Amino acid sequence: MNDPAVARTASARLHQEQERERRRRPDGPRRRATAAVLVRAALIATGLVTVYYVLPLDGRSTTGTSALLACGLLLVLVIFSWEVRAIAHSPYPRLKAVEALAATLVLFLLLFAGTYYLLEHSTPGSFSEPLTKTDSLYFTLTTFTTVGYGDVAPRTQTGRVLTMVQMAGGLLLVGVAARILAGAVQAGLRRRGREPSDDFASRPED
Repeated sequence: MNDPAVARTASARLHQEQERERRRRPDGPRRRATAAVLVRAALIATGLVTVYYVLPLDGRSTTGTSALLACGLLLVLVIFSWEVRAIAHSPYPRLKAVEALAATLVLFLLLFAGTYYLLEHSTPGSFSEPLTKTDSLYFTLTTFTTVGYGDVAPRTQTGRVLTMVQMAGGLLLVGVAARILAGAVQAGLRRRGREPSDDFASRPED
């Protein structure tokens, strides 16, 4: 004669084992998705930097440089908006957000690096020293990270205005854009009825 208590205990253990197995199964796809996102983010960053160095940036006036910056910033906004929608519909919203942030941030920095390079070549003396593409990218990164070593500095009004625009844009990117991405991640998780930690869930303890 079967003991009901023993049967309930066995059923509970079986249910626990099934639940653990169910939670273990997505680990493989999650790891593959994480690796794929990291690879794509690295490829995107490498590709954008390569384009920056290969693209011929010369022969533009100050007006043309300003127009290029305006169009570039508009492109960044369009790409960012598209990425936010993609995050909300992605099976792994947090991973997609990492990829989106990598693409948006790199594009933003390279856009200003190219603008500084064009400004220096269209109006020599705009900065404290002539800028190569590497120098322009260096100045962009020191400005974005607020390190500001001081070895390269804008001298003309146009150069200083562009630098201030980058500073303001960097603050918006770090503050507002990051919150928007976080909101898109939460929306994507709620859309699938998942917990916020599902993308990086750890295996339950035995």
